[in-house]
Amino acid sequence: MRISAPILLALHLAAGSPAMAQPPAPAPAPSTPLPASPAPDPGKDEDVLEAEETVIVSATRSGRRLQDEPLRVEVIDGEEIEEKALMTPGSVAMLLGETSGLRVQTTAPSLGAANVRVQGLRGRYAQLLADGLPLYGAGGDSLGLLQVPPLDLGRVEVIKGAASALYGPAALGGVINLVARRASEDATEGLLNATSLGGTDATAWLGRVPGGGWSWTLLGGLHTQARRDLDDDGWTDVAGYARGVARPRVSYESGAGTSLFLTGGLIAEDRDAGTIGAAVAPDGQPFAERLETRRADVGGAWRRVFGARVLSLRGSWARNGQDRRFGEVRERGTRQTAFGELSLTGVRGRHTWVVGGAVQQDRYAPSDVPRAAYRFTAPAVFVQDQVDIGPRASVSASARMDAHSEYGLLVGPRVSLLLRPAAAWTARVSVGGGAFAPTPFTEETDETGLARLAPLVGLRAEQATSFNADLTWSRGPFEVTGTVFGSRVAHAVQLFTRPADAVTPVTPWTVALVNADDPTRTWGTEALARYRKGAFVVMATHAWTRSTELDVDVSARREVPLTPRHALSLNAMLEGPEWGRAGIEAYYVGQQDLEDDPYRARSRSYVLIGALFERRVGRVRLFVNAENLLDVRQTKDAPLIRPTRLPDGRWTVGAWAPLDGRVVNGGVRFGF
Repeated sequence: MRISAPILLALHLAAGSPAMAQPPAPAPAPSTPLPASPAPDPGKDEDVLEAEETVIVSATRSGRRLQDEPLRVEVIDGEEIEEKALMTPGSVAMLLGETSGLRVQTTAPSLGAANVRVQGLRGRYAQLLADGLPLYGAGGDSLGLLQVPPLDLGRVEVIKGAASALYGPAALGGVINLVARRASEDATEGLLNATSLGGTDATAWLGRVPGGGWSWTLLGGLHTQARRDLDDDGWTDVAGYARGVARPRVSYESGAGTSLFLTGGLIAEDRDAGTIGAAVAPDGQPFAERLETRRADVGGAWRRVFGARVLSLRGSWARNGQDRRFGEVRERGTRQTAFGELSLTGVRGRHTWVVGGAVQQDRYAPSDVPRAAYRFTAPAVFVQDQVDIGPRASVSASARMDAHSEYGLLVGPRVSLLLRPAAAWTARVSVGGGAFAPTPFTEETDETGLARLAPLVGLRAEQATSFNADLTWSRGPFEVTGTVFGSRVAHAVQLFTRPADAVTPVTPWTVALVNADDPTRTWGTEALARYRKGAFVVMATHAWTRSTELDVDVSARREVPLTPRHALSLNAMLEGPEWGRAGIEAYYVGQQDLEDDPYRARSRSYVLIGALFERRVGRVRLFVNAENLLDVRQTKDAPLIRPTRLPDGRWTVGAWAPLDGRVVNGGVRFGF
C-alpha cells in the first residue's frame, strides 16, 4: 500500500530516522497545546486508518501523524516493499520505478547502470539516503540504486522537487530515503529466488532484541546474473554480475529520552558487459566492459531530549572504489563522502523550530585520469520553523546556506502550506529553490567514463526553483490525488562535443561539460486514484511530463531525451492472511524523444504487464512472478549498437524500453 502523505523530513531525519520504525515515544510537552487534527474519517478502511495513526513525523519533535505536516512526501510502506521484494529481491529499482512521478532510467545500457528521475529531472539531481544518511554518496552514482536489496526496508519516503533547503546541494531534484525496519522481537527471515534469465538471489535478515533498550539487525545477500545476448548480435543485453552485500544495524532506546543508532555496510560487485566471446564492435575490434565495485560505509545518529528541546547529532562516511574498463581504456578511482550534522529542535506555542549546522565533503581520487580529481567541502547552517495557524492550516518555512569550496555560497529556501478546507479534502502547496554542485559524473559519463572528458573549468553551480501543488479527496475506501508541478534549472550542465580543430595532442579531449545558456524547464501533472476494501486494493496512476532544454551542440531547444509525455499504471492486489496474495499490474509508457539514435528520432509507446502469486504454507511462502508478459524488448525494433562510435565514446543508443524482455522468477521466503 502506498500512502500519499506529508512529512517534515528535516525534523524526522535530524531526530534519527531509525526511531520511526517503532511506535513513537511521548513527545515533549509544548508550552501551548498544538491544534488538534481533524477526527479520522469513520468511513475509511481500518488498515488505512492504522497506517495514518502509526506513521509519525518524529517521536520527540511534534508527535503528530504524517498527514498533519505541510511538506508532502509519498511513503511506500512495508506491505508494498514486501510485494516488490518478491519481484526483484536484489534491488529497489522496481520499487521506485513503479512510483508515480519517478522513472528509473538506464544510463549505461550494456552494464545496466540506472538512476532515478524525479518529475522529469535528470537522475543526478536526486539524493539517495539510507536511514537519513548519505551512505550511497553525494549523488551522481548510477549503481547504488541497483545494489540495495529491499528485504530489510520498513518504508521508503520520497520528496519531489527542490529539497536543498533540507539536504543541501545534492538534493536539487528531490530525496529518496530508504528507512530500515527495526527488530521488535527475535526473528530470522530468508529469501531464495531464481529467474528465467539466469539470475539468482539469496538474502537473509536477522533481528535480535537482547534487552536493556538494545536491538540489532543484520542483512546479508548474494546475487548473481549470467550475461545474456538476447538478440544474438554479439553484444551484452543483460549484464552479468556477482554481488555480495552485508549491513548490520544497532539501535538503543533508553526510555528516558536518549537514543542511538549505528550502521555499517559492505558491497562487493563484479559486472561484465560489452562484446561476448569472439564478437567485435562495428569497428572490427572487441569491446569488453567490466566494472569492479567495492563499497564501504559507516554512519550513526544520536538524540537526547532536554525538556522541550531535542539535541541531535548525525554523521556518516562512505567510500566507493571502482575499477572500470571501456574497451582499451581502464579507469580506477575512489570517491569518498563524509557528512556531519548537529541540530537543536524545540516547541514554543504554535511553533516547532529547528536550527543547526552541517558539513559535507565529496572527493574523487582517480588513478588513471588525474584531471578529473576534485575535493569539495561545504559547511552549512540551516533553520526551519513550522507554524500551526489553526486546526485546518499550517505552514513550514526552511532555509539553508552552504559555503561550497568550489562554487561559493549556495542558498536553498523552501515554503510549504497545508490546508484542510473540509473533512474529506486536503491541499498542499510547496515552493522551493536550491543549487547543485557539478561533478564529472553525469548520465553520459556513466556509460563512457572520464577519459574523453575535458577538465572541469569555468563551471557554475546549477540553480533551480520548483513548485508543487496537490489536492487530495478521501472518503471511505476511496482516495484521489491530483498534483501539478514545475521546475526551472538555470545553468544546467550538459555534455558538449568539442570542435574537431580543438582536439589536439595537447588537448585530446573530445567532449566537455558546459553550462547551458538557457534553462531547463519542466512541468507536468500527476493523478492517483485508489480503492481499498479489506484485502482488496486497486490503484490507477497517470503522469504527464513536459521537459525541454537547450541542446548545446546545435544551440536549439529540444525535448529532454528519454522523457515520456505520458505514463499510466493500473494495479490490483488481493491478499489473505492465511493463503497469500495474487496481483496483476499494467504500465503504459508513452513516446520519448531520442538523442543521437541513427535508427529513429522518437521511440514507440509500449505496454508492460506483470503478475504475481504467493502461497503461504505455515512460515513458508512460495511465490512466482512474471514481468513483461508481452515480451516488449527494444532490440526487437532496432539494434542497440550504433554503426559508428560517438565522440564521447558511446557505442550504444539510449535505452527507451526494456532490454531483457519477458522475465519469470520464483522462489521461497521463510521466517521464524
